[in-house]
Amino acid sequence: MTAAASEPPPARDADVTTGRTWQIAGENVRGPWERFAWLFGTVWIVFMMFPIGSAWGSSASQPARVASVTVLVVYSAVYIATYTWMIRSPEWHIAARRGALGLVVMVVLMAASAILTGPGSLGAGAFLISIAMFSGPVAFAFALAGAAFVVQCIVLAIVLSNYPNGFESFGVLFIPFAIVFVTVGCIRLITSAQERHDEIEKQVTLVAERERVARDVHDVLGHSLTVVTVKAELAERLVDLDPGRAKEEIAQVRSLAREALAEVRATVSGLRVARLADELESACMALEGAGIAAEIPDAADTVDPRHRIVVAWVLREAITNIVRHSRASRCIVSLDAHGIVVEDDGVGTPAAVAEKGLRGIRERVDAAGARLLVDSAGDGRGTRVEVRW
Repeated sequence: MTAAASEPPPARDADVTTGRTWQIAGENVRGPWERFAWLFGTVWIVFMMFPIGSAWGSSASQPARVASVTVLVVYSAVYIATYTWMIRSPEWHIAARRGALGLVVMVVLMAASAILTGPGSLGAGAFLISIAMFSGPVAFAFALAGAAFVVQCIVLAIVLSNYPNGFESFGVLFIPFAIVFVTVGCIRLITSAQERHDEIEKQVTLVAERERVARDVHDVLGHSLTVVTVKAELAERLVDLDPGRAKEEIAQVRSLAREALAEVRATVSGLRVARLADELESACMALEGAGIAAEIPDAADTVDPRHRIVVAWVLREAITNIVRHSRASRCIVSLDAHGIVVEDDGVGTPAAVAEKGLRGIRERVDAAGARLLVDSAGDGRGTRVEVRW
């Protein structure tokens, strides 16, 4: 009698459903509810044995009993069809329309059976409440199911009051109505809360993805544009002194700009992966262009392969901050199997940079299970950035 209770209702929007077809990599993938929800609806049809048994055991003529049982079997088939039709609805207004049509047909069939064999057939009305409870958004569904419950109780009371020993023989029929209304109502509230939870979870995921893209774009553009700026300034100084060298620097600026554009596109697509070997080479180029002496390892082999991507991002952001803010004359990068250390002899990292500029590093490091330390270098000058697993 609580057939629809086991099935989450159609969602307000097609992408919030818990059991419909999803498109993944261009292929339609059906969820478990899409494939098996019909089973949870049809299994409850076994409770139709009570109104069918009552119709068959009534004192009506045999043709009337056969006709009544046939009508109730058709009623059961309509219930299953309506239930399956509803749960496959992409939106609530479609489910409501389909549910309303099914309810009208079921009411007519139940009334015909009751006329043929008596009030025992009215026990099938519990299925009407179940269908009504999942025929629309929560407020509408409760109003419709409540109306179905009240109307059926009134009709049953009127019928039994005019039937010999009606309340003594069939008064128990009020109980299924109440049980189904309360039980299915509670389940509907739970599924509605689950819908809201899923929607909030989707929004949280969306915000996290936006933050990821923003962080990656910041890390990519921050470094690339810093190097471009340094080389453009160098080319500007050399344009009169050494035009050939200035031309080379401008060519590198063009190349870096193209690389930055490609990196931004890859980042927005979620495909950006920093490579430590490339970042070591890029760091040398950036520091050289800024006139900072660099001691940087030639190879990334010493770093644990599991940590190289995070170390690459840390190196990129640290070098960007040194070129931008440190006014350093020397930078030392140390790598080992469990982390990286970047030191400079500049004026130190400004508080605003430490708070905002290193946020991307800190988020990546925390997510990777490492520890980030930012402090003064060994001689009390400059900045020391260390990441350690």
